[in-house]
Amino acid sequence: MRSFLYFLLFMVVAVMIIVLAAILGDEGAWYFAWLIGTTMIVLVSAAGGAMLDASEGAGPQGGDSTEHG
Repeated sequence: MRSFLYFLLFMVVAVMIIVLAAILGDEGAWYFAWLIGTTMIVLVSAAGGAMLDASEGAGPQGGDSTEHG
């Protein structure tokens, strides 16, 4: 049942996008690219933050993480 509800949700979103594309006409592609680009920037920055957090946690257990010598 859960999969069916997800399917219905995505179908409603797809219909809304198609209607908006029909209304916007030639400008629809620009808005689509803007939305996809913004989403990708957010996802890439979140992944970079997660990688930075993981790399800071993997340092030496004692003292600071800078090497002397």
